[in-house]
Amino acid sequence: MDIEDWRRKIDALDEQLVQLLNERASAALEIGALKKKAGMAIYEPGREQAVFQHVQAANRGPLPHDHLQQVYERIIDVMRTLQREAK
Repeated sequence: MDIEDWRRKIDALDEQLVQLLNERASAALEIGALKKKAGMAIYEPGREQAVFQHVQAANRGPLPHDHLQQVYERIIDVMRTLQREAK
């Protein structure tokens, strides 16, 4: 494959990532609503650590674990913001 083929592949993967991130956001919003109803805090550090451990266990590379965790730290931060801002 040449560079344009690889770029098309990346574009297709990005489309899948956007779909999956939006599905994750929908789930996070539902969880946020349940937390608000139950009077629970949005921020749960223990749950975040469990997510990091889970994705690292699923990671087969080539993305190093520490880089994967950085990506997930940002994803979780955005999801937490969505939960806080939800009406």
